[in-house]
Order: sequence, then structure tokens, then C-alpha cells
Amino acid sequence: MSAPAIELQDVACTFISKEAPGQRYTAVEHVDLTVGAGEFVSVVGPTGCGKSTLLNVAAGLLEPSKGGARIFGEPLQGINPRAGYMFQSESLMPWRTALQNVMAGLQFRGVGERQAREQADDWLRRVGLGGFGDRYPHQMSGGMRKRTSLAQTLVLDPDIILMDEPFSALDIQTRQLMENEVLQLWAEKKKAVLFITHDLDEAIAMSDRVVVMSAGPASRPIGDFAIDIPRPRDVAEVKSTPRFLELHAAIWAVLRDEVLKGYQQQLRKVA
Repeated sequence: MSAPAIELQDVACTFISKEAPGQRYTAVEHVDLTVGAGEFVSVVGPTGCGKSTLLNVAAGLLEPSKGGARIFGEPLQGINPRAGYMFQSESLMPWRTALQNVMAGLQFRGVGERQAREQADDWLRRVGLGGFGDRYPHQMSGGMRKRTSLAQTLVLDPDIILMDEPFSALDIQTRQLMENEVLQLWAEKKKAVLFITHDLDEAIAMSDRVVVMSAGPASRPIGDFAIDIPRPRDVAEVKSTPRFLELHAAIWAVLRDEVLKGYQQQLRKVA
């Protein structure tokens, strides 16, 4: 069997507390998590449970305090060169057009101007933005900027795609369109995807597996559910199927208490 695309082994991440300088807190602990080659895995959990921390470990942006990550069987040291990262916040350079933003990563890798332009233009068409390459970010809607960010990530042809709540700021209609577009593009090449989301519906509709994290501090995986809904899927239509509802009930039964714990923790912080 081939090695997993991502393998987190007994990962723990400890930080200095912002609220109480000099004190330390553990965001995640005893985390074992794998994403197979071509597998779409979502991680859900309450606010502050360390979901994005795990994504940063897999990207090589954060070195764990304990444990480590392996990428296709090799220990990860430094930035993960086989991963593309789509952030929750805007990642486009405002002084560059959509086409120039998508070209940027290729140019940083030394790809020639003409080839970079052709590849960037092709990916803009694939995400539905053909003819919009001359738009600057401030001239685009939120959905168009997300499509540009998606093209910016995929144009580099990464073996692993890391996505940190990429659609959370979009309206529901645009969000569903983007979710379906991601699934269609993923189905073409079956890259490994580690997807972070607060939305359980989104996680079930898109994923092969859903991993549930406990409330923090020292969050850890407490559930791992196989999503056996046939593909291809339409994220809106699949939510009314009996199997979707069964899976949602089963996962929510594990997640509900953790969300309540997380909510109480947030209330105590602002009290």
C-alpha cells in the first residue's frame, strides 16, 4: 500500500498564552490523523479547537511541540513543497490583476512569462473566470475572488490541497456553487484534500471522511466517520437524502457536547 499523503503522528502544539503572558497552553495534543492519496478529509470541531493549527502543521508553517508529520511517507521538515494552501482570509495581492495573481506562484518557481500566462489563463477559465483576468480584486465579487484564489492554488498542481474554511464568508448560493466547483475539479485529478470547516453539512456533503475534534484546550480527534454517499454529489441535493441525514445525526451526537463546551469557554473569556 502507498504511504498516506498526510500523516500526523502524536502531534501536540503548545503556545504562550496571549491572555496570561508567561503562561502556556496546549492547543492540540495526541493527534493522529491521516489523509490518503486522493482522499478528501474534513475536520470539524468547536471554535478554538485547533483545526487551523493542524492545517499549519501539515503545511510546514508550524513545527509541533511534540510528534511530527510525514508527507507521502517522508518526514516533513520546513515548508511542505507538495501542498497548496487556500486561506480563509483574502490572499490576493490588490495591486495585481486576477491573471497576475494566478501567475505569481508560477513566476516565483521560475516559469517563463508566456507559459505562466497561458497556464494562469487556463485555470481562470476552469474556475469560471475566463475573460475576467484583467480585473483587480476590488473590482470582483467575493465569489470571484474565491475563484481566483482557488485558481491560484491549483495552477501549481499540488499533490495536497489544504483549505481553511475557504467559503465561510460567502452567501449560501455562492457557497454551494463554489463547493460543487471544488468537487468537480477534485474529481478530475483526485488530489489529497485536508479541509477545515465549522459547517457539518459542508463537511459531510464534500468529504470521504469527517474527523471530529474535541473542545480545547488540548484538543484531540474523538470521532472519524466514513462518508459512504455515492459520488458525484451535488452539495444541495445530497443534504435531503436519507443517508446524509443518518450521518449528520451520528456525527452531531459526538460533536454537540464539544460545541457546547467550546461555547461556554468563549463566554468565560469575554465575561
